[in-house]
Amino acid sequence: MITVHHLSFSRSTRILWLLEELGQRYDLVKYPRDENFRAPAALQKVHPLGKAPVIQDGDLVLGESAVILDYINTRYGNGRFAPPLGSDAYFKHNEWLQYAESTAALPIMVTRIGAIAGGMSDGMQKFFTPLLARTFNHMTLGITGRYMMGDDLTLADIQMIYLLAVADSSGMLADQPGLTAYLGRLMERPALQKAIAIGGPMMPPKT
Repeated sequence: MITVHHLSFSRSTRILWLLEELGQRYDLVKYPRDENFRAPAALQKVHPLGKAPVIQDGDLVLGESAVILDYINTRYGNGRFAPPLGSDAYFKHNEWLQYAESTAALPIMVTRIGAIAGGMSDGMQKFFTPLLARTFNHMTLGITGRYMMGDDLTLADIQMIYLLAVADSSGMLADQPGLTAYLGRLMERPALQKAIAIGGPMMPPKT
């Protein structure tokens, strides 16, 4: 059985969501963040990165959200949440799957950190403000139905949820009606609601 090592307020909600969509049984190990909002040292005993998500399945230990989602969907979901292997849509889907934690994550996370720290320098604002706008525009144009790849939920949508939650909690989606509506549709998924009930919210409460 899969064991999910889940850190509070983290990306590992994605993994719980997929498992709940599949109705797949799993063991859950929860880790609270420390006083500095970092992952506890105990996670380093599971994976050298000391971060979440991490899964264990027999002797296999995997980190990185996209890899874990692909593994679970392939091994336990019969490819249900991805287009047919080798199709053009499959590779387009993989582009979105990787985009979330590569190109898109940088401007979103830097903007959030800047807001927490009391603002960014003028130089950083000049660089990241237009980059964030282009990122949101690209994501909005990618929504081709209810979800990223049309009207069927895919791994790409599950991968997007954490970054959208970060952006929303930081006020970045205030002028992004398309992404706000998309986030709302994702949050309506009963499996995501169950994942949050089990693992806790993706974002800490606002203070």
